[in-house]
Amino acid sequence: MADQKSMVDMESGKEELSANVVQYESSGPITEAEKALRWKQDKRIVPLSAGIYFLCYLDRSNIGNAKIMNSTTGDDLMTETGMSNFQYTIALMIFLVAYGLFEVPSNILLKKLRPSRWIAFLMFSWGALTMGLGGVNSYASVTVVRFLLGVFEAGLFPGLVYYLTFWYKTEERSIRVAFILASATLAGAFGGAIAYGIGHMNKAGGLSAWRWLFIIEGVPSCLSAFLVWFLLPDYPENAKWLTTQERDLAVQRLHIEGSKGHHKAMTWEDAKETLVDWRLWGHYVVYFGISTPFSSLSLFTPSITAGLGYHDLQAQLMTVPPYAVAYVVSILTSWSADHFNARGLHSAALATIGAIGFLASAVLPADAYLSRYGCLIVAASGAFACIPPLLGWLSSNIFSTASVGLAIALNIGLGGAPGQIVGVWIYKANEAKAGYPTGHWTNAALLFMVGVGCVMLRLYYARRNRNILRSSNGEEVRLFKY
Repeated sequence: MADQKSMVDMESGKEELSANVVQYESSGPITEAEKALRWKQDKRIVPLSAGIYFLCYLDRSNIGNAKIMNSTTGDDLMTETGMSNFQYTIALMIFLVAYGLFEVPSNILLKKLRPSRWIAFLMFSWGALTMGLGGVNSYASVTVVRFLLGVFEAGLFPGLVYYLTFWYKTEERSIRVAFILASATLAGAFGGAIAYGIGHMNKAGGLSAWRWLFIIEGVPSCLSAFLVWFLLPDYPENAKWLTTQERDLAVQRLHIEGSKGHHKAMTWEDAKETLVDWRLWGHYVVYFGISTPFSSLSLFTPSITAGLGYHDLQAQLMTVPPYAVAYVVSILTSWSADHFNARGLHSAALATIGAIGFLASAVLPADAYLSRYGCLIVAASGAFACIPPLLGWLSSNIFSTASVGLAIALNIGLGGAPGQIVGVWIYKANEAKAGYPTGHWTNAALLFMVGVGCVMLRLYYARRNRNILRSSNGEEVRLFKY
């Protein structure tokens, strides 16, 4: 047994070394057996992962619905807890502080404890905390529960992106990340519709509708955690629902570029190598730029629509179309980005489109409600659709199991969390009548920065690939993805 373990460790080291030193080309024609295997994996992994993130995003963003629900009758979150707009913003920010702090340790624990067990634990915990928000009565209690919610939700999205690297090749990831991330846009759409329905439950059982919103939306996460525990597969190497031939093929096709379930957990050398790889910091800066629009739209779309002439439950309902359109655009963009090996340029184009939407919203008159609503749809589509290719691009250009997990967590923790913290401050309540110009201008500027950053990274990788080809001496090489 000791000899066998030693051989596994040696093979693990060889695979990671070869991935860094000899970069074999992975693209090429896919066999029918591989297509069948991939489809079998998709049916088991993608819907379940998307459903998990759907519930996560629903439980994270419903505070935006609770803020304005039945506000005209004084039965909203703000009135009943006595929170000011500034305190509400602090409660949003404290969630993101926890979110940033716990993403890296969560990805390390995911590898140590198995994805199914760790994600199920996170899911049950955030569901219970969401239900707990239905019982808060003060600013302090809202802030504490939101911090704990951030602790347990922090590991999910970077964990799912990392998890996909155990199952899929680099050119297969962006579209699957898109299906998972796009479930957030569905959650935004359904969240508005659900809030519209629950808004009519005001004072049912003596509880305000916003309390019912938290309770009802927290229950599915708790119940689904038990399904995730038993149904989410961990690694291809031990997937009993695959035949022996399918398991062998699943492992073989990811021999060079995928993460491995049997690889060792992260060491300090792995961490150091990832931390000083400066090209990755370029990705983190770009992700900071997209995280502010993502965060602000997630939390303030109900308030933005309320500022466009819609009120109370109608404002909840009008949050649906921007998210629904963003869902379709995200899926199409990610498929195209993977298909044409052009993730950077697709992200740059969609970020620019989103920036134009925000820019137009900022310069249009505050009472141009219909035009500004159309701009909101354009802005949301651009902002959401450029994220999956960015994440697929990052994970495609890292070549060891430990480094992938850390880099994804750092990308979302160091880049995403600070960007999301900025997002909670830019839509100021005292600018509602003016059309939230600070928020729109900030998001426009950051998305233009994202576009420029993506183009610069694309040029950098092109230069690296030319150098690789020049030094290859005619050997087959694996190039950086675009």
